[in-house]
Amino acid sequence: MDRLESLERWLADRFRDKDFALAPASADASFRRYFRVTFASGAPRTLIAMDAPPEREDCRPFVHVAGLLAEAGLHAPRVVDQDLARGFLLLDDLGDTTYLATLQADASQADRLFDDATDAIVKWQLASRPGELPPYDAALLRRELDLFPDWYVAKHLGATLAPAQAAALERTFALVVASNLAQPKVYVHRDYMPRNLMVCDPNPGVLDFQDAVYGPIAYDVVCLFKDAFLSWEEERVLDWTIRYWEKARAARLPVDADFGAFFRDLEWMGLQRHLKVAGIFARLAHRDGKRAYLADTPRFIGYIRSVCRRYDALKPLALLLDELEGRDARAGYTF
Repeated sequence: MDRLESLERWLADRFRDKDFALAPASADASFRRYFRVTFASGAPRTLIAMDAPPEREDCRPFVHVAGLLAEAGLHAPRVVDQDLARGFLLLDDLGDTTYLATLQADASQADRLFDDATDAIVKWQLASRPGELPPYDAALLRRELDLFPDWYVAKHLGATLAPAQAAALERTFALVVASNLAQPKVYVHRDYMPRNLMVCDPNPGVLDFQDAVYGPIAYDVVCLFKDAFLSWEEERVLDWTIRYWEKARAARLPVDADFGAFFRDLEWMGLQRHLKVAGIFARLAHRDGKRAYLADTPRFIGYIRSVCRRYDALKPLALLLDELEGRDARAGYTF
């Protein structure tokens, strides 16, 4: 019996008195699949069924984080039913209107949507307590960074780093991890971007949270404004970041009292994420055959370059990118 048939039988056992139909709702970069369950009549009219093969995915973190989000006052799908042994969850349906689709259709909605999204971040961070989520520690930060040389450089570009290049990258990674670990720690969604936020009431609906951790306070903010699939002018990103920072200060979250210092932390946190995602997109393409993600890789390299231009300590990384991409090395960049 294939997994879809098994899922249908599980649902049929639960809804013996209801006729329903299944249709794909979405898929993500993992092995999880989502189906919309539509009922012929009665309530509820729709639910979402998640299929997560247990040999590939563990549903327990999803269930736990869903509870934490609800406790924090965020709008996340309620877990209606579960079969953890088989990897099936039945969830509330938050609709099919993502922030991403809305903003691609009408960018004038950005201020309103991001205002709601940063309100939600503040609620989420205020609920933080240690021991509930895995730590975003040095080992995890570094494993993520290593995706860049292992997959983007070696597999995607087909390049082998010279000893001096590898040493320069190692020094940069050490600086980035030290900066990230120095930040105050809160709950971190870890993929808080418009693709995973739904336009609904109350707004936003929050999805794809199963990888949440306890870590740097700037992470979800930079995730939101420097997205995998949308780019914004730096002036707008700065303005939205200031608005978040003001909310966080008013809520007495542990953001730096100096906005300039907070923004530096945010940019260095974003650098860690963008190096990681460049590696993840290369891995999705070359290992998993999901080559569509490569179309957005230049966006991440652009994010990385923009941060490197602002900080002298990151000039060796900019030079390395120049060399890997066959550009002329820029004056003043030295290992």
